[in-house]
Parts: sequence; structure tokens; C-alpha cells
Amino acid sequence: MIKVAKFEKVSFEQFEKDWLKNFPETKNVREIYDSIKLPKRATVGSAGYDFYAPDDVTFTKGKSTLVPTGIRSKIEDGWVLSIYPRSGLGFKHRCQLDNTVGIIDADYYNSSNEGHIMIKISCDAHDEGHSATVEAGDGFAQGIFTQFGITFDDDADGIRDGGFGSTTK
Repeated sequence: MIKVAKFEKVSFEQFEKDWLKNFPETKNVREIYDSIKLPKRATVGSAGYDFYAPDDVTFTKGKSTLVPTGIRSKIEDGWVLSIYPRSGLGFKHRCQLDNTVGIIDADYYNSSNEGHIMIKISCDAHDEGHSATVEAGDGFAQGIFTQFGITFDDDADGIRDGGFGSTTK
């Protein structure tokens, strides 16, 4: 296997800012931050690195929930990290990423938000009042590193600062 990336935690200050923006009622942010687990593969044959919920998170039918993971990834040029929901959330609860697949480019690492990977999931279950809760420390998404190429006449020269559509701003 080719080693192309390294997962790290963002700073506590960055995590606290992003977490409280999405979960303002939280009192124990430092405790949540200290318990963040870096993504890992479950088996030697796994392609995906499991992303773990920093705290209990509930995905409610008809609602989008943005989960700041506390994680960033330093990725070699020519590689991308694609984020997908864990299959159990999809099969059992019809949970899906709002952008279908999250794309984490190598240059996102240097963004002003420290390259903080945030995963936005919606629950589209059929039954009214449905929700899915992922407990702190449980896997809820997975990331797969993929190599990519560029065209011979590529002339991209932009500099990234941010995520969620920042390259077209």
C-alpha cells in the first residue's frame, strides 16, 4: 500500500468555534475534544477510514446536521480524500451526505479553518418522526484516499481558503 496522508486533530480553539456554532448548548467542549479519535481502518482489507462521532449526534428526518469532526488530513499532491456515510446509516436510516460525496483536496489542509473536516448529513427516512443517533466514538462516515490526474493543458493557479464551495467563490 502507498502511504499518502496523515490525520491530525485541529486545534482546540478551531474545534470549539466550529462545534459551538453547530451545537451551541454544549457545556463540555474540552472533554469532547480530548476524546476525539483519529480515523482508522477496521481491517487490513478496508479501503475506508472510519470517522468517529466526537459526541452523541442525532440525525432527524428532514433535517441536515453538520458534524465538526475535529480532524484534518495532510494529503500528498495528486490524491484526494472522499467522504461517504457509513453504509449502516444509509441502509437502516437513509442518512446521506448533503453533497453526496465530500471531497477533501490536499490544499484544504492549509485553509484558515485549519482544514477542519466537517460532515453534513441528512436523514431521509420514510417514516415520520424517524431519527438515527450515533453515540460518541462510533463510526458515522468513512474516507477513502483516491489518486487523480489532471489534463495536459491544466492552468489552475487559484489558492484555496475554506471548504463547502470555496474554490468557486
